[in-house]
Amino acid sequence: MTLFEMKERILALIEEGNPDSAFLTEDPDIAGKLNPVIDQLQFELARLKKLPRFLKLPVKAGEVLDFAALGKALGAEVYQLGAVSGVPYTLRAAGSVMVFEEDGVANIECFVYPTRITRQTADTTELSLSPDCLEILPYGVAADLLRSDPTAQYGKMYAQRYEDLLRRLDPRYNVAGIFVEGGVAL
Repeated sequence: MTLFEMKERILALIEEGNPDSAFLTEDPDIAGKLNPVIDQLQFELARLKKLPRFLKLPVKAGEVLDFAALGKALGAEVYQLGAVSGVPYTLRAAGSVMVFEEDGVANIECFVYPTRITRQTADTTELSLSPDCLEILPYGVAADLLRSDPTAQYGKMYAQRYEDLLRRLDPRYNVAGIFVEGGVAL
């Protein structure tokens, strides 16, 4: 889903959309807040349902790889390490730095933050959250946009819906299982 499509969903939800406007809405306060609020909420959702990435990286004995270098190789800001295999290593600095003990190829699984959404971000930008998180995001943004609206309780209504959907969010991408071939002998 693109940033433009997300904005359309949010504005339709809060009944502030205007397709004839360059900003999709006539309300300048909402137009100015959309990108920063979308950015804030996508980071919240990405910490609940992490964005996995995988990288095969040639390494040398004694090489030190921190989150910044790993992020540069991935083209995304690293949030957390998952699993590392292929080369013996030691973790340092609270698990944010790897020191490799041998030459080889490291298989690195990690989790990244989504791409930042700023006021200058193009509406054609693809949002990197999982589809289930993209379905929840509009309610959180709507709640934040309408939080200070004194005329109605819409902000509270959307906040409650967002919290309900968050509780039902499954953080897993797959469910582990086993297959036993040939039956079990008792």
